[in-house]
Amino acid sequence: MRILSGIQPSGKLHLGNYFGMIKPVLELQDPGEPFIFLANYHALTSAQDGAVLRQMTHDMALDLLACGLEPERGAFYRQSDIPELTELTWLLSNVTPMGLLERCHSFKDKMVKGIPANHGLFAYPLLMTADILAVQAEVVPVGRDQKQHLEVARDIAMKFNHLYGELFTIPKPLIRDDAALVPGIDGQKMSKSYNNTIEIFGDSTSVRKAIMRIVTDSKTVEEPKDPDENTIFALYQLVATDDQSKAMAERFRAGGTGYGDAKKELHELVEATIKPLRKKRQELCKDPGYIQRVLDEGAEKAREEVSKTLRRVRQAMGL
Repeated sequence: MRILSGIQPSGKLHLGNYFGMIKPVLELQDPGEPFIFLANYHALTSAQDGAVLRQMTHDMALDLLACGLEPERGAFYRQSDIPELTELTWLLSNVTPMGLLERCHSFKDKMVKGIPANHGLFAYPLLMTADILAVQAEVVPVGRDQKQHLEVARDIAMKFNHLYGELFTIPKPLIRDDAALVPGIDGQKMSKSYNNTIEIFGDSTSVRKAIMRIVTDSKTVEEPKDPDENTIFALYQLVATDDQSKAMAERFRAGGTGYGDAKKELHELVEATIKPLRKKRQELCKDPGYIQRVLDEGAEKAREEVSKTLRRVRQAMGL
């Protein structure tokens, strides 16, 4: 089973990345063949500084390996090391209806939030489609907020196959409800774009400060609180055991628990979760050439697979 997942190197790794994408992928390493890529082409929709993007791409590779990614089980590579993806994107654009892209909520949401739009942002789902179809991915882990983009990839693959023959594997989404939406400290989806993240590899002080800034309502310590409508509890569930989550939910409903104490408890569990990851990252930093070697090997394997796909597509389309 070939699994594909990508992450943009557009900032510091945060809890939303870890629980929304990385952890589910790591859990699929044993039964599957993971193709994991650093989506630096996608990052160009917002990145304006080449040197910064290059450094963030390196740092993200380091972060993912520190989190437990085992590149030898599949392929771990930079998107930009596979130039065939851009040609495949153009070829697929010729079977992609405009209306399909115009309906994508990601583009519309960013427009509403005032994020400057360009063609790259509009065509983002098409490049994502090329990422998936190029390696003939069978399964793509996604949160519910990305499910629409995978549906676009499926639609394009089916239309292409109808026109030119069965060239593409139709990818299936793997959606985990517990990984669907990780809230940020303001209650919105945790995202670098919204500046509401809790960084994985930040020091303990900065992590604590972020957690203590979680937005809450004005209920007093004595008042009962609904855990299902509470950002602190939503984050707590990610790092707590079932028994710990149940106990906090009961305390919230009973009243007598203040948000400050709940935030301190959350910080303790977050620290316990990420401390081993920090230690591994420090160990990896001792070999400066390790990251480049891993990415070069991953790109070689991924490019071999993508080239096979592209040759078949070009032939089918008359090129």
